[in-house]
Amino acid sequence: QVQLVESGGGLVQAGGSLRLSCAVSGRAFSSYDMGWFRQAPGKTREFVAIINWSGDYYADSVKGRFTVSSDNAKNTVYLQMNSLKPEDTAVYYCASRPQSSGRAYVTGASYDYWGQGTQVTVSS
Repeated sequence: QVQLVESGGGLVQAGGSLRLSCAVSGRAFSSYDMGWFRQAPGKTREFVAIINWSGDYYADSVKGRFTVSSDNAKNTVYLQMNSLKPEDTAVYYCASRPQSSGRAYVTGASYDYWGQGTQVTVSS
């Protein structure tokens, strides 16, 4: 059984930092793409970042502030979030999908397993 468990969310002031973790079990971690998405109240879910066999890619809104990384030995993917803004407030989800090429990684439907989400709140 595949499980993704996020942690690390919380309340932070604007300009601060948080690091989210996503622990993966039941899947050969290094053989899959790992993405991060977020959903703010009243908004649709949006792509944040992905790490896969070809590198790491980011939404324009977080590029230069967020960094995705992975520790294969721990089956864990991280999202380091710096220079946080109030508009980053959302529930953040990690997701996993079989390795693929192309830009379908920005689409949530291309992922087959999701975590439960962790709340990030940035105060102004």
